[in-house]
Amino acid sequence: MQLNQTARGFLARYNTAMATAYGVEDATQQFAVTNPMETKLRASLLESVEFLGMISTMQVDQLKGQVVDVGGYDIATGRKAGGRFTSQQGVDGNTYELTETDSCSAVTWALLSVWANSGSQNEFMKLMKDNATQRFALDMLRVGFNGTSAAATSDPDANPLGQDVNKGWHKLVTDNAPDQIMTDPIFFDPAGAGDYTTLDAIVTELRNTLIHPKLRNDPRLVVLVGSDLIAAAQTHMMNLADKPSEKVAAQQMDKTIGGLRAYTPPFFPGKRIVVTMLSNLHIYTQRGTMQRKSENVEDRKQYEDKYWRNEGYAIGQYLAYAAVDESAITIGAKP
Repeated sequence: MQLNQTARGFLARYNTAMATAYGVEDATQQFAVTNPMETKLRASLLESVEFLGMISTMQVDQLKGQVVDVGGYDIATGRKAGGRFTSQQGVDGNTYELTETDSCSAVTWALLSVWANSGSQNEFMKLMKDNATQRFALDMLRVGFNGTSAAATSDPDANPLGQDVNKGWHKLVTDNAPDQIMTDPIFFDPAGAGDYTTLDAIVTELRNTLIHPKLRNDPRLVVLVGSDLIAAAQTHMMNLADKPSEKVAAQQMDKTIGGLRAYTPPFFPGKRIVVTMLSNLHIYTQRGTMQRKSENVEDRKQYEDKYWRNEGYAIGQYLAYAAVDESAITIGAKP
């Protein structure tokens, strides 16, 4: 399908708007994102996906360095005879490493023509902007929850969740603090024939055995729970419920589990459980490395929005991360 004239005209205006926003002459040529626009780009990414705005995302100067601990987990109040009480904040030996990260949001000519014919120029511009920004933001979470390596050449067909794009949070804990992750096989069966019958029991055990004692009652602790586990628990409760109030309770059970606020983030593995603070999950981008390019590629019959940078993941405090690995959980009765 050819690009219709309306879409072609809208794209030209979109390119002009991109160039004006970033202060460059031509957005179809790769350009560096200046410091003020780095801040605006980061803000757009955070706004496009709600969960991304809840975790720690920041810019750093070096490719490798010490983790920027934003949690402030230790006590900051006390006294000292003859002087002033002070406290330290930081994680000795906890480091990060960034790697080249290249994103490309492609929209086919066919879809561009539909967008152009179904709305105004302003609506078209918003669709273009939101499509690229949201896809980039979602990929940051996709890799963060599923990444296990940083391949020289990534393979999206073999690794659709970005497993080979970078090491995500769970992999970092697996490599550097394996005792924080339960890997022994367990059976979750709400009907009562497994090791655990409720998610509350699993979460409570994680919190009380793997989270450091000084952090167990921290109000910032939350639980991240996979959709497969939530579905299994809710289905069982709904099947047993014979009153409207019980059905409502079943529908709301994923809001709080084990006394902690519960979330099921985008692309979170279906059978994984994590107890941590959201601020404990870090994404770093190296300052001054952001590059953008926005062009119509006729050979591929699509428009491509491109975003290059050095980026990586880190954990603020390993002792504030406790998990059951998805490979360890079986949903169903214990043999």
